[in-house]
Amino acid sequence: MSEAQKRSTVYFDPQLHAALRLKAAHTQRSLSDLVNEAVRAALAEDQEDLASFADRVAEPTMSYEALLDDLKAHGKI
Repeated sequence: MSEAQKRSTVYFDPQLHAALRLKAAHTQRSLSDLVNEAVRAALAEDQEDLASFADRVAEPTMSYEALLDDLKAHGKI
């Protein structure tokens, strides 16, 4: 472990841990590599979601009731 890396204790569900160990062995990667990759992917997805929300902040909003009224007025329900 390099000085830039940080150690942490993570508790996994036993079945999830077994699956991770099998994947690590199958892919010849460490559990740490797999977990780091998964966390990076989750954080990247969060960043994309936040960017999408920011892009849509100026869009008009509609209440659920207004949506239903609009659907009914246009013969959709």
